[in-house]
Amino acid sequence: MKYVLLITMFVTIFTFLIAVSLFRQSQKDSQEQAQKKKTSIKQVLKDMNYKLTQLLLKNKKQSKKKNNLEQKLSVAGIPVKPEEFIAFQWLAAIFTGGLFHLLTGNILFSLLGLILGFKILSVWLKSKEKKRIKEFNMGLPGMITSMIGSLRAGFSLPQSLTMVAEESYSPIKEEVELVLKKMRYGTSLEDALVEWKERIPSEDLELMVEAISIQRQVGGNLAFLLNKIVETIRERTKIQNQIKTLTAQGRLSGMIISLLPVALGFIIYLMNPEYIGTLFTNPIGIGMLIAGLIGGIIGFILIRKITTIEV
Repeated sequence: MKYVLLITMFVTIFTFLIAVSLFRQSQKDSQEQAQKKKTSIKQVLKDMNYKLTQLLLKNKKQSKKKNNLEQKLSVAGIPVKPEEFIAFQWLAAIFTGGLFHLLTGNILFSLLGLILGFKILSVWLKSKEKKRIKEFNMGLPGMITSMIGSLRAGFSLPQSLTMVAEESYSPIKEEVELVLKKMRYGTSLEDALVEWKERIPSEDLELMVEAISIQRQVGGNLAFLLNKIVETIRERTKIQNQIKTLTAQGRLSGMIISLLPVALGFIIYLMNPEYIGTLFTNPIGIGMLIAGLIGGIIGFILIRKITTIEV
């Protein structure tokens, strides 16, 4: 009876110890799984945060490009949204690519037409931007002269800008109205002028805005200061016109020298295609064409650098 009782007690204690050991092991495993799960969730959240950061940076770059395009459209005076301009670019690319394919039937010319159609609107936008900036610089001395008359008559600077917007023509009128519009929406005069200077790449406008900002900080006769700026702008314009006149021969020589080989080769091709065709079939001729093209580009760039004088 004693042996049975001892065996029963031993089995009971052994079973209890095994149960406790299994419970601790299962608890430890569950803790490890929870830790792994926690680590995996943390890693997933970290990966999601990285992807979100990359997406935000990508959108920021896209918005920066959009803002630059919007600024160019505003400077060029084209009342079109950036999205509409990009859509017009793709439409022009598809139209030009299809036209080249109909005329030639070659896929390479179709791709060339696609690229040309996409880029032609950018070139047109850049030319419009340069033309409008040139017109703005030409009208800037008259605008400042009108401001000087208003200031001497006792008007404030915002009132003189209002009078300029009423009396001036495009593009001065639109630009001054945009500055006044920002001021009506709560922008200070200094900030509106600084935004105007940053939006329009004009050295004369930058000089005027800097003079007004300094005068509003330290005081002084603004009409007298603007009068000196007008004289400086007109003298600079006079010197620039003289430089263009003196360097016209050099610029024309650069254009003639650059276009002369192309025109001469085209004339020889019309007279005797087989004679000049060797240049496009023989490896030595192709090498000479590449060397001549590179030399012509380098010469044109050097002549432009020589005849371009900053004032």
